[in-house]
Parts: sequence; C-alpha cells; structure tokens
Amino acid sequence: MNRSDLHNYQTRAIDFVTSKQRCGLFLDLGLGKTVITLTAINDMLNASIIKRVLIVGPLRVVRSVWPTEPKRWSHLEHLNVVVATGTAQQRKDAINSGADITAINRENVTWLVELCAKKKKWPFDCIIVDESSSFKAVSSKRWKRLRKVTPLATVVVLLTGTPAPQSLMDLFAQMYLIDSGESLGRTITGYRQRFFTPDYFGYNWEIKPGSAEKIQELIKPLILSMQGSDYINLPERIDIIERIVLPAKVQKQYDDFSKELFLEFEDVELEAMSAAILANKLLQFSSGAIYVNEEHDWKTIHTCKLDALEELIEENPGENILLAYGYKHTLKRILARFPEAVVLDKDPATIDRWNAGGIKLLVAHPQSAAHGLNLQSGGSMLVWMDLPWSLEQYSQLCGRLWRQGQEKPVRVVHLVAEGTIDERVMDVLARKDSVQKDLLRALRG
Repeated sequence: MNRSDLHNYQTRAIDFVTSKQRCGLFLDLGLGKTVITLTAINDMLNASIIKRVLIVGPLRVVRSVWPTEPKRWSHLEHLNVVVATGTAQQRKDAINSGADITAINRENVTWLVELCAKKKKWPFDCIIVDESSSFKAVSSKRWKRLRKVTPLATVVVLLTGTPAPQSLMDLFAQMYLIDSGESLGRTITGYRQRFFTPDYFGYNWEIKPGSAEKIQELIKPLILSMQGSDYINLPERIDIIERIVLPAKVQKQYDDFSKELFLEFEDVELEAMSAAILANKLLQFSSGAIYVNEEHDWKTIHTCKLDALEELIEENPGENILLAYGYKHTLKRILARFPEAVVLDKDPATIDRWNAGGIKLLVAHPQSAAHGLNLQSGGSMLVWMDLPWSLEQYSQLCGRLWRQGQEKPVRVVHLVAEGTIDERVMDVLARKDSVQKDLLRALRG
C-alpha cells in the first residue's frame, strides 16, 4: 500500500498532528492511528521539524505493531523503528543506536528518563504516547518522570480511544503532558476544586453541573476525536445479558456474605476486611469460585456460569467463541470443563490459528488482549465470564472483534448472575461509557 491508499479522514488527522504538533488523537479502534502517526512523523522528519522520535506504549504494541507497520506502506518502508526492550544493556544499545524512531514500553519510561538525566541530555524532540490513558494517574512514577521531559520536546502526541475510562478526572494528567497545565490547570487539586465536588468523605468526586462542557471547551483546540461509525462501515454489535439464577442456597450464602462480611463454606472461613476486598470477593463468588488464602488456593462455590457457557456453545455449534476471564481460578475451571479450549498467549501462531478459524474456544484475559491484536477474522462472538470494572479493558477487548474487517454481526454476551455484584458492574460500565461517549462526541472534529 502507498500514501494514496490513505482515507480522507486519515489525511485530515495527519494534517492535524503536523500543524498542532502538541495534541491528542482520540481515535476509535480500527481507524488506523499507527499509520496516521507514522505518516505525520515521516512528514515532520522530512521537514526537519523533528530529528528523533520516542514512542511509548504497551509492551505488545511496542514489540509487534510499531516496528511492523512501516513495512506495509511504501511511503514508510524506509523508517527504522528500534525497539528498546529486554535487558538494561539491550535497552541502552537501542537508545544509543541513534535511530530516527525508538519505541519503548511504558513500564521502562522511568528507567529511560533517569538514564538520560544522568547524561544530562534528553535526545528526543518528539514524544508519542500510545494508549495515553495509562498515564492518567498523577501519583504514578512513570507520569511524574514523563512530565519532566515533555516540555523538552517540540512535538507531543497522545493516542487513545479511551481518554476517560473512569471519569473526566482522567483527562488532567494526559492534557498536562501536552501543555504543562495551560488548559486544565497546573495541579490536580486545582482541577478537582474547579470542576468537581467531593462526597462527604472526600474519596469520590462528582462533576459539577456544566463543568463537563467547560472541560470539553478548554481541551477541544488540542484534540481531534473521530468515531469509527462516522468513517468506516462496522457490522452490527448486539449486546446480550445472559441472566443466571443462582441456586437458593448459594444466593443465601452470597447475601449473608454481602451483609455480614463473613463467609463460612465447608471447612473455610472468610472475612472481608474492607469494602474493596468485599467487592472483589463478591465478584469471584458470582463467577463460581473464591480465593481462600494468600497462596491463591480456591474453592468452587457453584458452576452456574460454566453451565451457561456450555449451553451457549451447544446452541451455537458453528461459532468460534472468544471467552474473557478475570481470575486464574476461572481459567482453571474453564480448561477443566472444556479441555479443547486454547489460551491466548504471546505466540503469534495462536493468533494465526484463531484468525484462520482453527480455534473453537479462545480464552483470553482482558490485559493480554487489550492492545495491538486483530482477532476479527476468527470469530464474531465474545462471552464475558468475569466482568471487569475497567471500561478501558472492556472496550479494548470488545474491539478485538468489533472492528474494521469484521464481516459478521458481533455478539457480546455478558454472563450476569442475578442479585449479585455483576449487575452493579454492568451499571458502572454503562455509566462510564456514557461519560466517555459524551466527551468524544463533544470533541468530534
């Protein structure tokens, strides 16, 4: 493929980056953010606007996506993306290679900044932050280190499809990397006081009336937002809630545990010492098993979700199913019930088998499949066994199937145990999704 094969919306995004230089691309999955960014980088290198580029992103994406994308495009094939992963020496060798583009995983940002600080020289005048929402916490060490060097760069570009996975509070740290606080203020405390109201205990912050619109207005000049449905033809997505009724005895155990914070099951006694611990234990309970000690030994409580999954498989004999889990005991129980299941791993051959239609049940943790994977050719049904609180993980995994190139309607099936915390998780995900969609619509170019 060559530059003439780029879509008009991609060309528009390229022009936005090269003209703004310090900005964010909030692009939906499947819109081609990698080729957009690399083309903009190429144009700015050719124009001598920048000399050296640092790309920061998830490990899998850094290793497999950024180095390979230039090879797919004739106007980018001359670009050499050096990957700075592995041992400290291997990372140093990559940094010292002098390559035009260096890609490093976000976990090593702190190491890189501290290394360059010792040399008293920051070599990169362009910083690309892929999946920038992973830098949403001002308390994180990697954000604190990255914010020290972004003012030294001529070009700073943030890339994400989920800029506010929890709430609009997530925007502050990301925007600070772009403009050092000019749009949303220089401190998170000031941002909170200006736009949010704390609850009685000061732990949760609710957006003030009218503040969402003010935030959107302040950041809109620096952001280009594009939704996939506006530019590409996506198949229908069908969200299904498969409601599961727990046996009366199990439901009573759940209710008692929820109220008393204490569970006595067979020879095991469990006590939830905090609300966070209780929520986690209740999620495990609703899925069918629960950890009983720090060694992660576990006890099976029920098999209702496994039974429901078996029925789904029997009812859809022609479907290849992507199955999401959250706990290791869930994975073990799945593999015991369905020995034909294949676990998604780092081996590219597994992905190739799936996309060739050779795997009937592919089991994946959201974190292992969140970024940089194209799974749309292998199936069109996603089943959530364990539900995540994270909208980012949820959206990213759904986007592995529901994306450009998918030829069938995508069914997303949620196994929800009635009368349990599963219902609350679904409500929270819906609320977070609504906030983010409102933001992206408001910023749409």
